[in-house]
Amino acid sequence: MQYANQYSIPRIVIGATQSGSGKTTIVTGLLAALKERGLTVQSFKVGPDYIDPGYHELASGRAAHNLDTWLTPKQVVPAIFAAACEGADIAVVEGVMGLYDGGRQGVSSTAEVAKLIDAPVLLVIDAKSMGASAAAIAQGFRDYDKTVQLAGVILNRLGSDTHEAMIREAMKAIGMEVYGALRREENLQLPERHLGLLPVQENEEYQVIDQMGKAVGQQLDIEALLRLARAAKPLKGYEPFLRGKQKPMACRIGIAQDEAFSFYYPTSLKVLKHLGAELIPFSPLRDKTLPEVDGLLIGGGFPEMFAADLAANESMRQAVREKAAAGMPIYAECGGFMYLMESLTDFSGNVHAMAGVFSGQAVMTKKLQMVGYVEAVLKQDSLLGRKGTKLHGHEFHFSVEQAAEDEDRPFAFTKLRNNQTYGAGRKYKNALGSYLHLHFAGCPAAAESFVENCLAWKLEKEKESDWV
Repeated sequence: MQYANQYSIPRIVIGATQSGSGKTTIVTGLLAALKERGLTVQSFKVGPDYIDPGYHELASGRAAHNLDTWLTPKQVVPAIFAAACEGADIAVVEGVMGLYDGGRQGVSSTAEVAKLIDAPVLLVIDAKSMGASAAAIAQGFRDYDKTVQLAGVILNRLGSDTHEAMIREAMKAIGMEVYGALRREENLQLPERHLGLLPVQENEEYQVIDQMGKAVGQQLDIEALLRLARAAKPLKGYEPFLRGKQKPMACRIGIAQDEAFSFYYPTSLKVLKHLGAELIPFSPLRDKTLPEVDGLLIGGGFPEMFAADLAANESMRQAVREKAAAGMPIYAECGGFMYLMESLTDFSGNVHAMAGVFSGQAVMTKKLQMVGYVEAVLKQDSLLGRKGTKLHGHEFHFSVEQAAEDEDRPFAFTKLRNNQTYGAGRKYKNALGSYLHLHFAGCPAAAESFVENCLAWKLEKEKESDWV
C-alpha cells in the first residue's frame, strides 16, 4: 500500500433515494458475490452504524469500517479509507439514508463522503409500484449536485420483465446507465429489532448472505460495476489520522465483547492500540471475573436483551463495582452506561440488577428517545480530558435514565439538529459513562487521556505493591 500523497484503489459507493430502499441487502450480496469471484473486498458504511458493518464482515471476511464527517474531521476520512483498504482489490461503500441526507447542512451524507474519497456512485431505487417515474427521480438526484459522480442506478424490487423493460427504457431516454435490476425476493430479508438489524453476534445468517450473493451476482452487471470502480482516479492529499510511531504496549484495557456489548468502531480501537493500549476482551455475560487489566472499556450494544443473564452474573457485577470503587479508569458508552447503573428495566417491565457503579436506573421505552449527532463538552475533568474539552459523538437509544435531577453531570450535550443543550452522563471516581458514542479517530486527545489514565492507575498499583 502507498502512503504517499495519493492512493489508488477501485472503489464504488452504493447510495439510495431513501432509507429502506435495500442498500444493505444489495451491498451485502455484492460483497459476497465479489468474494466468490476471488476478490479481496473492503467494505465501509457511511455514518454512525455498528450493525450493518457486521453483515458486511460476514459477507466479505474483512472487518468493515465507518466513514463519518461529524465523528471524525472530514480531512482524515480519506486516510481512514485508504488505511483500511490495504491489501484489498476493491472497496465498496454503503451509504446512509438518502444520498443527500445527513446531519444539519448535509454533514456526513453519502454524497459528502463520496466526494471526499472521489468515488463514483450508484443509486439504488426501490421501483416497486413505479414505472417511468424512476427515471425522473434518478434525473433529479443527478442534477441536484453535479459534483457528485452519479454514474448509474440499481433498480430494486421489480415485479416482472415487463416492469424492468419499462424502467430501462425511461432510464435510456435520460442517459442513465442501469447497473442492475433485482426482483422482489421476500426471503432475502435480514431480521430486525428496535435499533435496526439483529446484530450478527446473535444471528449469523450465513445462508441468507449466500443467497444474497447469488441473487446479486446474477442480477447486477458485475463486470460493468468493476469497470466503473477501476476507473476511479487516484486519491490525493489526505492527512494521516494516526500521528507518530505506534507506542509500545504500556497498559492493558479490558474491552467488553459479547452478544450484549458489541458496538465498537474498528478504527477507533486501532487508535487506542496505537497509543500503547493492549485490548483484552472479556464477557460480562459469561466470565466470572475481570481479566488482569488497568482499565475498562464497555461499549454499546443490547444489554436490555440479556439483562437477566447480566444480572445473574453477580461475580462480574461485583468485580466491576469493586474496581470502580478502587479508582480504576472505566469508560462506558450507551449500553455500557446502562450496565453501570443500579438496575435495568426491560421492555416487559422486569427489573434486573446491574453493576451499581452509578446511582439511577435505565428503563426501556417503546419510543426512540434520541437518535442523532451531538456535541459534548466536559463540565469537569475526567478520564477523557480536562474541563471544557469538546467532543463530537452520536446518541441512539430507546431507554431513559431515571435519577435525581440535582446530581452534577460530567457532560453538556448539544443536539446538532436543533441546538438543544442538556446535562448528561455520570462520573464516579475515575469511571465515566453516558449515552454518547465516540470515534477515537475524531478525538485522539480523548483517547490519549484515557490510555494515560489507565497507565497512571497501573503505575500507582505497582508502587503500592512495592511498599508491601
